[in-house]
Amino acid sequence: QVQLVESGGGLVQPGGSLRLSCAASGIIFSIGSMGWYRQAPENQRELVADITRGDSTNYADSVKGRFTISRDNAKNTVYLQMNSLKPEDTAVYYCHVDRMTTNREPLYDVWGQGTQVTVSS
Repeated sequence: QVQLVESGGGLVQPGGSLRLSCAASGIIFSIGSMGWYRQAPENQRELVADITRGDSTNYADSVKGRFTISRDNAKNTVYLQMNSLKPEDTAVYYCHVDRMTTNREPLYDVWGQGTQVTVSS
């Protein structure tokens, strides 16, 4: 069974750093674009950053210059390095994949279970 497993969330003080990881497990032949979204209480889920298989990246204006997305295709893993964290970055962060080719049917619009990031003193 293919799934996305996130790790790396937690509590950090303002100005601190965290690194999120998301690994796709299962029999996977290829993955398209991978990304991170976040959702704060009473807010809609929003795109934080995404990266294509060819390493083209896209960032929300609110995180440009502070967050860096990267991926390791050999490990089917995407990372989000978050620096200079602010209280307004507090949210549940979700990993997303737009498509995956597996040993069974292809999968589209796959989400992880989410990991909590809290920025507070």
